[in-house]
Amino acid sequence: MKKKVLVTGGTGYIGSHTAVELIKEGFEVIIIDDLSNSQAEVLNGIEKISGVRPEFVQFNLCEEDKLTAFFEKHRDIDSIIHFAASKAVGESVEKPLLYYKNNVLSLVLLLEAMKKYNISNIVFSSSCTVYGQPDKLPVTEATPFKPAESPYGNTKQIGEEILRDTCKVNKDIQAISLRYFNPVGAHDSALIGELPNGVPANLVPFITQTAAGIRQQLMVFGNDYSTPDGSAMRDYIHVVDLAVAHVIALKRLIDKKQKNNYEFFNLGTGKGLTVLQLIQVFEKVNNLKLNYKVVDRRAGDVEKIYADTTLANKELGWETKLGVEEMMRSAWKWQQQLATKKV
Repeated sequence: MKKKVLVTGGTGYIGSHTAVELIKEGFEVIIIDDLSNSQAEVLNGIEKISGVRPEFVQFNLCEEDKLTAFFEKHRDIDSIIHFAASKAVGESVEKPLLYYKNNVLSLVLLLEAMKKYNISNIVFSSSCTVYGQPDKLPVTEATPFKPAESPYGNTKQIGEEILRDTCKVNKDIQAISLRYFNPVGAHDSALIGELPNGVPANLVPFITQTAAGIRQQLMVFGNDYSTPDGSAMRDYIHVVDLAVAHVIALKRLIDKKQKNNYEFFNLGTGKGLTVLQLIQVFEKVNNLKLNYKVVDRRAGDVEKIYADTTLANKELGWETKLGVEEMMRSAWKWQQQLATKKV
């Protein structure tokens, strides 16, 4: 019998790509999403790629009565991959309480349900924002947490602490936190990709929407950072590579290959790229010129960060396969697909 995996936030950007990879590996996927930053039409894309339409239930995980009713009905869930969270750094600075409620309470309620319904495995969507602005680069899993630069980053720090403390006293719960860096790109079919509702929170949708003429101009936040060209530096990872890592992490839990019942891994390419360098790659591979201008730094942004992925490479047997050119090519292909029809 297929193992049933609950993917919270499964119609979102990373969640939808992970759902595809789970189905490809023979899992049965069920999705909870409140569609606050995604669209139900994403299920069409998942179905076209995989040949399977996941069961979908719409509600917010903080609605405890609905969460209980869900688990009462679905008592055969084996594992959870937890993506559902508010994720815009800038918005979190402006609306901290929204982020603490959505991101922290939802995790607490999910873990309580895991205990009640005897669900052992959870893969948690964490973030490199847990490191704040590190003193040394690249970042390893041993790098100490610095104060978070935003409420969003703080919710990920708190989430990891909640998981660690829960696993310490509940040996039957096993968790892996995946601290990923900056996911970009889209599935090569261009049937799913990054589809934020309203104003995007991430850089690449701004790039593609500017190239498509949806936005007049791209803003580059800051040119006075201590980087080769003064713009902020990040570690960009293809979303499909990231999705594959979630499946590998889940299998590690199911097969009981983990070394502790709480583990955490960095997921990135190990290479830093500045915002201006990323724009240049986009222009080159797609033969386009972008209209952009440099503006002041943005509150909540760290200067530079990139990963040391040695531990994930060794323990998970995972490494990235898709480079920055594939990321920028697939992102533009997805944007063009959006222009021609609905998802």
